[in-house]
Amino acid sequence: MAASQLSDGVEKSAILLLSLGQDDAAEVLKNLGPKDVQKIGQAMTALKQVSRARIEAVLDEFTEQTALDTPVVIDNDTIKAMLNKALGDDRAAGIISRIMSGNDMAGIEGLKWMDAVSVADLIRNEHPQIIATILVHLEYDHAGEILKQFTDRLRNDVLVRIATLDGVQPTALRELNDAMTRILAGAAANTKKAAMGGIRHAAEILNFVGQAAETTIVDSVREYDPELAQKILDEMFVFENMLDIDDRGIQLLLREVQSDALIIALKGASPELRDKIFKNMSQRAAEMLKEDLESKGPVRLSEVESQQKEILKIARRLSEEGQIQLGGAGGDDFV
Repeated sequence: MAASQLSDGVEKSAILLLSLGQDDAAEVLKNLGPKDVQKIGQAMTALKQVSRARIEAVLDEFTEQTALDTPVVIDNDTIKAMLNKALGDDRAAGIISRIMSGNDMAGIEGLKWMDAVSVADLIRNEHPQIIATILVHLEYDHAGEILKQFTDRLRNDVLVRIATLDGVQPTALRELNDAMTRILAGAAANTKKAAMGGIRHAAEILNFVGQAAETTIVDSVREYDPELAQKILDEMFVFENMLDIDDRGIQLLLREVQSDALIIALKGASPELRDKIFKNMSQRAAEMLKEDLESKGPVRLSEVESQQKEILKIARRLSEEGQIQLGGAGGDDFV
């Protein structure tokens, strides 16, 4: 689904909730995740005035969609198969382990609602192993922002521990529970360890810390264990790695990226990557993009990196869906 379609969906959700009234809308929002609430909240604030016709169109569409819904019977095997298909076996394993075992993750869910600075202030004085265990339960970009708030020494130590973490045992969860005032609640002694942490997890977090912090951390890890540092680098996918995506993959990716975001992201791209992007567009679209890039004034590095990260998120999702293959992502060879 294109970014513009996603944006339209968020706006429709905002209109629908605003038309429900505060109490009913609040009940709906309780069942959404932090990021969804933030997106819809931002869309609500952006709506200055909505015409009656627009509201009626949204309500009609919602009524039509709900009328098509029919009850379905879902068992555990169906849920497992769905999660594996959506997320891949590795990413789904940890989620399946938690939801099937009934572990209470309410504490970590609470951290997901907090901004990175607040979480960093809350956990920076904990043992680095505890911090690592906390971060592997958060979204990669959230964990990366938190990691950026630490001193170089702590940041490097935590990243090494994430990279060498092969799972979270129930005893570790109980230690975390005590140290963080019930951040994680009651993992039973016979619960199988959750598949969290590892080189891939460390690499995904490192993708979101920014170039300067990334270089410092990797250099520190290299001093600690050169082989480990190389394995992390091999798993990382940064914006310039888009050069390794084949032309078909670039074309699929461009369909889902808004032109404004692409212009800003390319301000920090190499000439080689720009040429690859131009090559996979129509001649007219490429010419317009070149003109927009030339006319675009200076852009803050933080804004460039932010847009690049958003495009990388789309690339990773397409990769997980099997639509494109990221360079260095592995996979079977073709002969």
